[in-house]
Formats: sequence, C-alpha cells, structure tokens
Amino acid sequence: MRIPSQHHLIAPGLLCLLALTQNALATEGGGGAYANGSEGFMTGALPPPGTYLVSYNTYYTANKFANDNPAFDDFEVNTAATILRAIHVTDKKILGGNWAMHAFLVAADVDVDLGAGGRQNRAGMGDFIFDPLAIGWHSGNWHWIVGMDIYLPTGRYDKNELANIGRNYVTLEPLFAFTYRNEAGYEFSMKTMFDHNYENRDTNYRSGNEVHADFVAAKHFGNWGVGIGGYAYRQVSGDSGEGAVLGDFKGRAMALGPQFTYSMTGGLNIQGRYQHEFDVQNRPEGDKFWLNIAISL
Repeated sequence: MRIPSQHHLIAPGLLCLLALTQNALATEGGGGAYANGSEGFMTGALPPPGTYLVSYNTYYTANKFANDNPAFDDFEVNTAATILRAIHVTDKKILGGNWAMHAFLVAADVDVDLGAGGRQNRAGMGDFIFDPLAIGWHSGNWHWIVGMDIYLPTGRYDKNELANIGRNYVTLEPLFAFTYRNEAGYEFSMKTMFDHNYENRDTNYRSGNEVHADFVAAKHFGNWGVGIGGYAYRQVSGDSGEGAVLGDFKGRAMALGPQFTYSMTGGLNIQGRYQHEFDVQNRPEGDKFWLNIAISL
C-alpha cells in the first residue's frame, strides 16, 4: 500500500496462512512463512522519515491440494488473518540509503477439513516477525530496498493438531525490492525473497529453502492506480529430517489477478487485490483476497 509521497515500504515476511501436520507436503504444512502476494504497488520505494502503521487483511480459500496423494481428495482450507505492521524510517544514512525498521503482530483463524482425515478450526496469534535493518535508495524513477525479515516461532503451535497458526521454527528471509514509476504513471514493482528455514524440533522436520516474488504492473491516474499482479513461488531444496518421510519433495505456485490502490489526503492509502493460483504442485491451490490499509502517524 502506498504511504505519503507515493512511497511504499518493502513487504513484510508474514505468517504462513495455514499449516497441516502431514508429511506428504512440500515444506512442512504445505506453505511457507511468508504470505505470498501480500505486496504490490510501490513495494520497492521507502517512504520519507517517519512512523507508519499498516493493516494487512486477507482471506484465503482452497478446496484442492495439488498432490497425487488420495488423502487430499476431500481437502479444504479457509483462513482469515489480520497483520499489524509498525514501520519506522529514520533520517540516518547507511551506504547512501535511509535506515528503516519494522515489526509485526499477527492474528489468524484457520479452518482445515481433510474429510475422513478430520476437521479442525483454530484461532490465535502467529509468529513474531521483525527486521531491524532495512535500507532504501531513490534515483529518479527508480527505487530499491534491501533487508532481511526474521521469523521467530512464537505463534500458537501443537504438532498433534491439524490447524496451526505458527510454524514452530526460525526463518531468515533476505530480500530485494525495486520499483520503477515514471512521470506518465506507469509502474512496475517486484519484491524477491529467499527463505532459509531451520528445523522444527517438535517434528524433526526441516522445510526446504524457498525463492518467491510479489509483483505488479500498473497505471496510476491521480489518486487511483490499477494493475495486474501476483506472485511466483518455487521451493529450491527438498525437505529433510526424520519427519520428512517422503524425502525430497518440492513445491511451486503462481498467482495472478487485478489490483487497485487509492490514496487520500492526510496519508491514508487503501489497496485491494485478488489472486487466483495456478501451476501449483505439492501445495494448496485456491484464491486470495486482500484489503490493506496504511496510515502515517
């Protein structure tokens, strides 16, 4: 979402939107720590020095798991989540760019239905995410940011449950985001991330490393912007550990859909997006809806 001066922070690493205790998935639970598709417009442009608050509100629904295992023939998941993100951009310079930091609080409600395999609904707080050192630069129509989000296993988790809010392992996520926006209002933004996952000690399962990117191509008209965006996801190393009984499983996914943004006087920005998933392997395949709100404090 855009915040004052038409600049926008990098996307946070957010909680996994669902987690299932099944060994036949690529990455434990069939999802990663980051909520793919959460960012779009101006994601590579750091805002001016100041403090900002962002509310990410999402709903995800899927009734298909892209896997040949018959255990998932009756699969269905529905997840609603709100993520509050506090951002502080300083006027201090590092390598010529502004130093920024951010942190997140997450609340989610997850409903998982495996048919004969059982059904469960759980709600609670997700994992704590923070980045103490993000740096952003500007040069004409170009803007870019580097940083590393850190995910700590503080969310609600029980290895014996079907639905979990937390992941129960640490993830380190270095990232690079850029935005190009010209005087005519044409924009292309992308944020690329690499997730290095550590072992879940409760299950002796280590999810493979992941590469993923959020992106949007858009046109701005005054306070409005419209575009097409989504995400690309690929697991680059297989799962491992005693709990990964099926060995070197890997997941992938793509998603596309329309997006809009609207900025109001006083620093309020609203973004909406819809994303339909396709080309999915070893993960849930469904649809995501986002309504994100940003304000300057």
